Amino acid sequence: MPYTPPSPADLEALKDELGFSSGKMADLFGLANGRQWRRYLSEDPNNRRDMGMHMLFFAMARLELAPEDVDRVLDRMRSAGATIDLPPLSDLDQPSS
Repeated sequence: MPYTPPSPADLEALKDELGFSSGKMADLFGLANGRQWRRYLSEDPNNRRDMGMHMLFFAMARLELAPEDVDRVLDRMRSAGATIDLPPLSDLDQPSS
């Protein structure tokens, strides 16, 4: 399946559009912390990570789908054996100060 990841500039623009801190972006994308998120913004090819399609899909689904739909997917993941405790997106949507 052809996929070209967003550029660091594209991801920075998304962060600015949402008004999220690096830590909040890490939460949105399912990363451990803001430092991990910043690796996706790096212009240095030795330090940069490309955004995987599954991570981008996960974050965009959280932004676009109704909370009930996300919960239904999480329930399906749990029925397949996963353990997941995902904070609601509403916990992330406050602009950073």
